[in-house]
Amino acid sequence: MRHESIEKSVNLMMVLIVVAISIGGLVELIPLMLSSDATEPDENIVPYSALRLAGRDVYISEGCYGCHSQQIRPFRSETERYGPFSTAGEFVYDRPFQFGSKRTGPDLSRVGGRYSDDWQRLHLIDPRALVPESNMPGYPWLAERELDPELITSKLRTLQFLGDPYSDEQIAAAAGDVEGKTEMDALIAYLQSLGTNRRSRR
Repeated sequence: MRHESIEKSVNLMMVLIVVAISIGGLVELIPLMLSSDATEPDENIVPYSALRLAGRDVYISEGCYGCHSQQIRPFRSETERYGPFSTAGEFVYDRPFQFGSKRTGPDLSRVGGRYSDDWQRLHLIDPRALVPESNMPGYPWLAERELDPELITSKLRTLQFLGDPYSDEQIAAAAGDVEGKTEMDALIAYLQSLGTNRRSRR
């Protein structure tokens, strides 16, 4: 009888559904929030520089995460191809993280330093000039768009407020660090940083 009364009352059913989902969500989230493995950065993990942070914003705004993941799973087939598997401590300063699950293109977690800046630039302008079978679109307009120094300074200040360990000196220097730089420059700097400060776990 009690079960029937719940099913017949739409409002009561909605309240109970919200309560059940809330409890389930808290059970999943609270242990993760309290775990130092998820809240403390791995060794050598530092916040992005002003230019790399701007490049990460370009990466997100252009939808690169739609085809490229940034999460190496702990399987031999992945670690042999891409490098050491990913850990939560690598992504402490990523807001939002770029794990992804679609791999139309390769995972980019450890791509930093594998190719030269010139290679990255040509690849972003005309991917098929370097990889004939690529179905990646070109992004030549990024070389024409200059970064906004005030916006980057504001972002660093906000991240400092949220707890990222940016110093006042880094924030003061941010505008100068990106002055005259294009979105292409920033995206390349971001790509070249991926995986370079990760602790080796081979």
